[in-house]
Amino acid sequence: MPVGREPEETGEGSPGASEGARAAHEGILRRQSARESAARTYARALPIVPVRARGLTIEGADGRRYLDCLSGAGTLALGHNHPVVLEAIRKVLDSGAPLHVLDLATPVKDAFTTELFRTLPPEFAARARVQFCGPAGTDAVEAAFKLVRAATGRTGMLAFTGAYHGMTAGALEASGGASDVRVARLPYPQDYRCPFGIGGERGAELAARWTESVLDDPKSGVPLPAGMILEPVQGEGGVIPAPDPWMRRMREITAARSIPLIADEVQTGVGRTGTFWAVEHSGITPDVMVLSKAIGGSLPLAVVVYRDDLDVWQPGAHAGTFRGNQLAMAAGTATLAYVRENRLAERAATLGARMITELRRLAGEFSCIGDVRGRGLMIGVELVHPETPSDPAADRPRPAAPELAAAVQRACLRRGLIVELGGRHASVVRLLPPLTITDEQAAAVLDRLADAVGAVARGGSG
Repeated sequence: MPVGREPEETGEGSPGASEGARAAHEGILRRQSARESAARTYARALPIVPVRARGLTIEGADGRRYLDCLSGAGTLALGHNHPVVLEAIRKVLDSGAPLHVLDLATPVKDAFTTELFRTLPPEFAARARVQFCGPAGTDAVEAAFKLVRAATGRTGMLAFTGAYHGMTAGALEASGGASDVRVARLPYPQDYRCPFGIGGERGAELAARWTESVLDDPKSGVPLPAGMILEPVQGEGGVIPAPDPWMRRMREITAARSIPLIADEVQTGVGRTGTFWAVEHSGITPDVMVLSKAIGGSLPLAVVVYRDDLDVWQPGAHAGTFRGNQLAMAAGTATLAYVRENRLAERAATLGARMITELRRLAGEFSCIGDVRGRGLMIGVELVHPETPSDPAADRPRPAAPELAAAVQRACLRRGLIVELGGRHASVVRLLPPLTITDEQAAAVLDRLADAVGAVARGGSG
């Protein structure tokens, strides 16, 4: 398929771009590099200047079109500028409603909360309270930590290897890349790189037993914590779905010891993994859920939802100037309702399973693909060093190959496909397409990714 063409399109992308457009594109990139901080991330790997977008498609200032499988790091459940989202925003703007209201009650907020509670697992929703936080998911994580510490009178937290919960101080401490650790770290089960070298049900069982041992051993060095936080699917950790039986064991272990269980659904929520909320795969009811990204319908919004008996906060215990984002609440209401009414979670489960099957076929062709995994439309392809033999006797996979993953990402971009990298060594190519992606578009995504992998596997940079 020609670079920059969506399946239903007939026009080309970059060939029609004028010299002036390309010069403007380059100028904007140069000024960004000169003015913005060294902490910028996506802009380094994706040197594009988006000017228009709709659904899966982004058009750059240079006239090129791309299929966007980054989706704002999972924020765009309905893709770019979905009509129901735009209409919801216009309706608020045209109504004359205040756009900034702190935490005052408004019809827009009431509609959002009602729709949110309608989507939550019924047992959870029946006793739920919601706290609107600052507009980023990491602030909701901080709020969740403060909540369980206040409710239990304890301070420690349990988290997992490979976790990612945000960039503020407490969230970073609970993430896998923490350098100053004040959080007890537990093994997160996975098949491909199992910490016990076993994988499967036995590996997950050993991870659960380790958790029990840490909590019950009076000499483990880990006092009874204020809470446990986990991701039902680790995203930044490399797209690793937690086994459902292990999730149920974590619920049993924490409930038996009166430890609040916090489910971080910032990236997995709103249909992404094939159920509306990823905890529904295992059937567990957490004590706290942290929500952001897709719940704002592309605009900044974050909340923490929790069991009512944890609601021991005093007024002002957690606040934030921008917790009353009316446009985000309206866009979020429209998004939640659209996903629910159109059964997009079920669609994500079906299409995601099909895409994973196709990618596993691709792995059979190229030894540089070590593993393909995911749940719903949250998919990861791990790149490994093909020249290094695996060690079946030791049950060790090939070493991760971040340089190959980066080369595949570059090759994808040249073919008009935007993908993200993640995983322990940035060796996992991640696909997070919008839930509205069509079968034809999914086929185009897979074609371009396969072509990019083939080019890199043959020894080129793509």
